[in-house]
Amino acid sequence: MPRTQKNDNFVDKSFTVMADIILKILPTNKKAKEAFVYYRDGMSAQAEGEYAEALDYYAEALEMEEDSNDRSYILYNTGLIYASNGDHNKALEYYHQAIELNPQLPQALNNIAVIYHFQGERAKEAGDNDGGEALLDQASDYWIRAIRMAPNNYIEAQNWIKTTGRSQVDIFF
Repeated sequence: MPRTQKNDNFVDKSFTVMADIILKILPTNKKAKEAFVYYRDGMSAQAEGEYAEALDYYAEALEMEEDSNDRSYILYNTGLIYASNGDHNKALEYYHQAIELNPQLPQALNNIAVIYHFQGERAKEAGDNDGGEALLDQASDYWIRAIRMAPNNYIEAQNWIKTTGRSQVDIFF
């Protein structure tokens, strides 16, 4: 049974109905519509914590999707799954691929920064101060890029950048 037929809550059902209507009227090719169905089912599975299932749907969507912007969101969501499962290196791979296709994806930049910050703090705790600082500098670089795109977001990151002296700028827009 397709995932779209399993949705039990009102919001998921409403989204599915609206998406189906939009798919029917959009002037896109069949392959693009199928890619969207897989992506939508992947998001649904991901929201329910069914990560293996979501990864399968995202893989199918990536095989069919040709639009680089749409592919970037599929890659981004795949990265989210790996990050939530603690596979930070795999998450970074997918986030970087997403940014290559769509440099205007501040949420991917932010998530890369979060991982580098986490890894930097861990490295410093393990006694690798230089390696830790290098990772924290990378985190700062990615956060600055994200903040420039979305200046009203990532307030904690802005404060961290300022308090650690990693930026001479008070305002990021």
